[in-house]
Amino acid sequence: MPHFLMNLRHVPDDEADEVRALLETHRINYYETPPSRWGISMGGFWVHEADEAERARGLLASYQRERAHAQRADYERRRAAGDVLSFRQRLARRPVTVLAVLLAVALILGLALGPFLSW
Repeated sequence: MPHFLMNLRHVPDDEADEVRALLETHRINYYETPPSRWGISMGGFWVHEADEAERARGLLASYQRERAHAQRADYERRRAAGDVLSFRQRLARRPVTVLAVLLAVALILGLALGPFLSW
């Protein structure tokens, strides 16, 4: 029976490549199903054997912790360098775009919640 390891929906290519390399380095026989174009099926990494699934899950948990730490460190580095824009900076650079997005969000919320809020 197949054992699901990891969802591939919204996974960046570099992360998927690193997971493939991790599984191949540890000689885990896996197979991959791609996510559908329309987002209906999720795609992912799978293994057939239960013992391989447990070993792979341990490796993936360790990998995910390391990746999360590296991504946070990269974000903090970019933020300290001024490469990450705050809301005010975005508003100052592109006021029409920011206001259009805020208007669209307000419109969608109004349409979604309007029937429940009218008395």
